[in-house]
Amino acid sequence: MTIHNRQGGELQMSPSTYSRLIHFLQEDLSISAASLAVALRHREQDPGPLPMILWQYGLITLEQLEQIYDWLETA
Repeated sequence: MTIHNRQGGELQMSPSTYSRLIHFLQEDLSISAASLAVALRHREQDPGPLPMILWQYGLITLEQLEQIYDWLETA
């Protein structure tokens, strides 16, 4: 999985980091499994960073998006 940081560069995400990200989204931000499933389906059709897809489809707030990118910087 490739995600883009705020400066437009790319970060490579290992499978374990991706798993921890999903856990963070569900446990810390209370993103439902259904919302994640919607975002992942859209990501298959229009690849992009998962956090941005969640935000673009209104599944997370701008504040949550910032929290995700803050988490990713330290992951």
